Amino acid sequence: MFEDRIVIDPEVRHGKPIIRETRVPVDLILGALAGGMDPAEIASEYGIEKEDILASLGYAAKIVALEEIGAYA
Repeated sequence: MFEDRIVIDPEVRHGKPIIRETRVPVDLILGALAGGMDPAEIASEYGIEKEDILASLGYAAKIVALEEIGAYA
């Protein structure tokens, strides 16, 4: 789902995951959602699509699924 929308390029944003063909980092999108921004507002603010937001959530879910319980406790 997210593989075609999220890319990592060491030359862009120091290798942070970003939305393809933009410089918008996934962590910015997740932070905006966590801060209460509406997905439509995020899409408009950063010039991305709803599918990019969903891809960011999917990417984050995959990363969290790989974490071990207690790793940060």
